[in-house]
Amino acid sequence: MAFRAGDIGLRAASAFVLAPAAVVAIWAGGYWFLALMLLACALLAVEWAMMSASAAWRLMAGAVAFGLIASVISAYVEQLSLALVMLVFCAAAAGLFARSRGQEALDAAYGVLYLGWPAILLIWLRDGSSESGLAWTVSAFIIAWSSDSLAYLVGSLLGGPKLWPRFSPNKTWSGFIGGLAAGTVAGVLLATFLDMGINPGWGALLGFAAALATMAGDLWESALKRRYGVKDAGKLIPGHGGLLDRVDGLMFAVVIVALARLLVITVGGQGG
Repeated sequence: MAFRAGDIGLRAASAFVLAPAAVVAIWAGGYWFLALMLLACALLAVEWAMMSASAAWRLMAGAVAFGLIASVISAYVEQLSLALVMLVFCAAAAGLFARSRGQEALDAAYGVLYLGWPAILLIWLRDGSSESGLAWTVSAFIIAWSSDSLAYLVGSLLGGPKLWPRFSPNKTWSGFIGGLAAGTVAGVLLATFLDMGINPGWGALLGFAAALATMAGDLWESALKRRYGVKDAGKLIPGHGGLLDRVDGLMFAVVIVALARLLVITVGGQGG
């Protein structure tokens, strides 16, 4: 992939504009973070609908958005396990509703599941206004963003063999390795300076695994876009396409970070 300074500059400018709002909501927690997640879910539901059912996207967006919002609110007021059960029921309901209106039930149900589980996990990670929840949530975002950004930058600069040309012709092995390295370094730094209950060695492992998940999430969304015949999930963010194009890696990385936090809680906060 050729180096394109204009594209990288546009991506950086978009991140500079959008990041402060996300940072404020993450820092504040509580209703502010809930509002951020609800807004993100509504936008993602629209993007998913326009990608998977462009001819009837309003109907699909309504079905998916309802399932996402109900699941996220249940995660905010209930336990994680109950919220995940609620997610399954909401996905089934969205599928049945879409089918009753002549749309693909699987697309609606999968949209709720695909977009909903990372949203629920992020609500659980943030855990209200707790300092530990803030540290783990920040870690999920920083590892995902650093690995995604460095993968793009290194891949643009170095190029080389393609990672998975069938689904994502622009991604390279050099970018993949750069992203893993960035995530690993980020994990070490986060474990060193944030109160996460883990030491830098475990932070490196967390960063590597979450960066690997970030790359997997990016590739998975590329495969989905190929399936639906679209180049970008949307046009909301200049230089990034849609919101889904920006958070696809985070959606997978948050699973690793949530599992790591659950492990720390289970073993009493010992890092190893």
